[in-house]
Amino acid sequence: MTDLTDHAKNLLARALCGRVPALPVAVWAALGTGGADGTGLTGEPAGNGYARQRVTFTGTGAQRNAAALSFNFTGAVGTLSHLGLFDAASGGNPLTHAPLSSPVSVGGPGTITVAVDALTVTPE
Repeated sequence: MTDLTDHAKNLLARALCGRVPALPVAVWAALGTGGADGTGLTGEPAGNGYARQRVTFTGTGAQRNAAALSFNFTGAVGTLSHLGLFDAASGGNPLTHAPLSSPVSVGGPGTITVAVDALTVTPE
């Protein structure tokens, strides 16, 4: 993931200039139907068991998810094509987003799993 949102770019700019921004203390992954560079993830599902998943990253340089993420659904939410990171479990500020390797159609109950090390945030 290299597409930073405007919010994330502003955080980094303040940090690089020696200003103390309110950096996230935790990060949550979300699924959606699209993404826009400045505003982040779009089309995040509501209901049907969907919830953002907390992510713990590890590594130096490129950051990778340390544990698998499981998004559980109790009903249909349509086709999801993007994953984004936020600084809150709901609401909050978008940080970055990227397309999934292939869209996933959720037509009923089920789970979408992101394997360990499959989610990478790269410093570019």
